[in-house]
Amino acid sequence: MIWITIIISGMITYFLRASSLVFIKQKMLNEEMRAVLSYVPSAIFPAIIFPAVFLDESFVLVELNDPKIIAAFIAVVVGYLSKNVIATIVLGMISYWMLIFVIM
Repeated sequence: MIWITIIISGMITYFLRASSLVFIKQKMLNEEMRAVLSYVPSAIFPAIIFPAVFLDESFVLVELNDPKIIAAFIAVVVGYLSKNVIATIVLGMISYWMLIFVIM
């Protein structure tokens, strides 16, 4: 019964969010609204990434020599130079794993 409730609530949440994308016609959005909405991913992404990189389990700032910060810096450099999301993710994760398992 619990799993059915979880699945149904997940489907309702998905369809509510997807309906705003499906049923809004592109002609309804003017250029100004499109320009404003283009900043949404750039505003949300740091809010998701910051706590994962800069805070530990007790929500205290980590030190600068933490492997997560070093790997995030490497990922930022790779992303800036390559302009490739897949390369940024792969090299960021590889550098993080190397820092954890090999070096530290």
